[in-house]
Amino acid sequence: MKCQQGILIEPVPAVARHVFYTLADVADLPRALAALAELADGEAVVAGLGIGVMQALGKSPASLRMFPALSHQGINIPSTQQALWLWLRGDDRGELLFRTMELDKALAPAFKPVQVTDAFRYLSGHDLSGYEDGTENPVDDEAVAVVTATGAEGGSYAAIQHWEHDLGYFKSLPQQDQDHIIGRRLSDNEEIEDAPEFAHVKRTAMEDFEPEAFVVRRSMPYIDGDVAGLVFLAFGESLDQFEVQLRRMIGLDDEIVDGLFRFSRPVTGGYYWCPPVVNGKLKIHFQ
Repeated sequence: MKCQQGILIEPVPAVARHVFYTLADVADLPRALAALAELADGEAVVAGLGIGVMQALGKSPASLRMFPALSHQGINIPSTQQALWLWLRGDDRGELLFRTMELDKALAPAFKPVQVTDAFRYLSGHDLSGYEDGTENPVDDEAVAVVTATGAEGGSYAAIQHWEHDLGYFKSLPQQDQDHIIGRRLSDNEEIEDAPEFAHVKRTAMEDFEPEAFVVRRSMPYIDGDVAGLVFLAFGESLDQFEVQLRRMIGLDDEIVDGLFRFSRPVTGGYYWCPPVVNGKLKIHFQ
């Protein structure tokens, strides 16, 4: 069973839409999911199902769960779990708008859209802070292995958060302070060997966990009025890899808080199972 190919395509698309839905009519769910299987090809439209949908079907992948609400040292990680998440990928915002309208119509009344975020590729795949995102991503066959669930359900798991940045504050810091928060030099994207322990790169070094916590990141910036930030998106064979990184970021392992929280904070959080593609269609039901 193959994972949805949009997960693996590099770079991230020029523009994208993240559409989140609540489950509004359980009785219509089977029909809506059949329509979704036809419309979400796994490339132009990547689809992820929340735990509520799978429980309604009576068949939930073992690794799927609610996104955890965490709090430590004054930092709050919110959970805003939804029933369905769609990642629309493309080159034209108008095209994505009309694709969203088509999907909304096909999925109603089972699903009701509750949040839409337009995202975009900045430079060659950078966060609005100016730093390149996903530098340590696995590639090629390793990336396939990292994002493909090994259980009977197949597919992939996705963790999604909106992070709001205080770019004015961040850009007011001396360049060395900015580099130390990230753990890389802005000038050449090289990792700083003697960066502080709170540096984001050190907090989330995937090979430093036991077992190793490799994920494939496909994050993209967004702007909503005067709010700017990052739609953080990570795919893995389970949700454990992301969650251990998040717990370390807020200091639950060793009381060291990730420097990222000096200028950014998460305002949403959700976990989703992305069904595999079989014969060109999403395989939502499994044994």
